Amino acid sequence: MADEAPFQLLHSEVIQYIYKSAEGETESGRNVTKLENIGFRVGQGLIERLTKDTARFKDELDIMKFICKDFWTCVFKKQIDNLRTNHQGIYVLQDNKFGLLSHLSVGKQYLEHAPKYLAFTCGLVRGALSNLGVKSIVTSEVSVMPSYSKKQTAEFIKLHRDSGDTNQN
Repeated sequence: MADEAPFQLLHSEVIQYIYKSAEGETESGRNVTKLENIGFRVGQGLIERLTKDTARFKDELDIMKFICKDFWTCVFKKQIDNLRTNHQGIYVLQDNKFGLLSHLSVGKQYLEHAPKYLAFTCGLVRGALSNLGVKSIVTSEVSVMPSYSKKQTAEFIKLHRDSGDTNQN
């Protein structure tokens, strides 16, 4: 997508803008939803460009492998570290050195700020999957905050097939 440093800076500025423009609002969930919707639109457009010369995918697992390798590499300059599935529609993508969290301080007290830094990425993946014909619910969780020490960082995206007809956008 872009070089790492400018992309991280832009991502950080978008988050600050969304949160400052809604300072009077008490509900931070609206801000997370706005960030997720921005990511959704970006994911839709990006996957369209990435797959224009690609053959159709055989199944959902092939789509997820494409997301883990090609899509993630395009956006974050690295592949997903681990893809797990229960073969019933739930996939877990794990990135052990997730760049958009690397500027946050280490410690459990900073875990509460992680959702606003992950909302765009959840939307990005959901938008990409949507354009590939997979309705999904994308959530994230952080088990350990990033640091440049030997600690492992884990950012999970759990994808659940959405069986409902509700459209979030």
